[in-house]
Amino acid sequence: MSAFGGFVATVGRRVLFVIMTALASSVISAARAQTPDSLHTYYSGGVHNDKDCLPPSKCVYPRKPGEPSNPLYPKWWSSAWTMYRVFKDYDKYPPPYANPPQGLTPDDYQVSFGATYYDSTYVPADRDGTGAMMEHYDEYCLPIFPMANNFTCSFISLGNKAYFLTYADRPKGMPACCQFSLHNHPPRTDFIKHLPYNAGESAHLGGTLQAYSMRPSGILFGYAFYKQPTPDSADAKATPYRHPQSFYFAGDPDDPPNAPIVSQNYTSFRMAKPDPATTWDQVAKMCPAKPGWCCLFASDCPAAQPAAAVQATPTWATIKPPMEKGR
Repeated sequence: MSAFGGFVATVGRRVLFVIMTALASSVISAARAQTPDSLHTYYSGGVHNDKDCLPPSKCVYPRKPGEPSNPLYPKWWSSAWTMYRVFKDYDKYPPPYANPPQGLTPDDYQVSFGATYYDSTYVPADRDGTGAMMEHYDEYCLPIFPMANNFTCSFISLGNKAYFLTYADRPKGMPACCQFSLHNHPPRTDFIKHLPYNAGESAHLGGTLQAYSMRPSGILFGYAFYKQPTPDSADAKATPYRHPQSFYFAGDPDDPPNAPIVSQNYTSFRMAKPDPATTWDQVAKMCPAKPGWCCLFASDCPAAQPAAAVQATPTWATIKPPMEKGR
């Protein structure tokens, strides 16, 4: 390369750096103009709140002729699951996945474990919303945040309020409890109406699935049920129903946590009503009356973040609704 060419390349890199820094600073400035409440209200397509979903029909997908009817959650349930953090060949072998994922090798993913507990009939003491849900991640937390996820965590939603809990292996400086959101209720039993049916993904696992997914801002959010109703292992009197198979989604692709694709594959889904003493009662035991806000996403707490900390790629905290349904 000539001296002139080298000069041009250097100037170009400096200009790009200045532009990126300015963009990051503008994002920080815009975020600082918002309230903590609004910064912690995340778009979910109607699954967890009504952000950008008014009127409600804006985030509901009527089924087309030939598409199957919507499966429903039982009013309460419990399930262990296996989590696959997939970081290689996910483009060749996308989810939903079998357990273990077909086509991938153990070198393509990391395996961890957890459990989910759900009760749609729960009413919190403050009467703010309905429903309770706990997702517990053993040793490896949900990998959607820009940090290493090698610690145990739980997300607990009590009505509209959601809390993030950590345990003895938490990172240094991370609180035992923080307020994840004031607008993050558990999915309703009919939540799948908020996701479009995906015939291609339903063909996975030999065509045994009904899969639903969307990709707002390019971030995958999907859920698969088995298409054939089967009896419940905990309630022999229950009418056979279509059991959930997996919850699959895009994590944070940066390293750490290096999670372009994540799948939680249910292994013991059953209509067992959760015991509050071992699930959501942890909030009262571990959280102060008014927990501090969580600072898990870079945009959660902009006053504490330098401009360089803002991620250029979309995250679960910054995704926007699709321009058209199904996109």
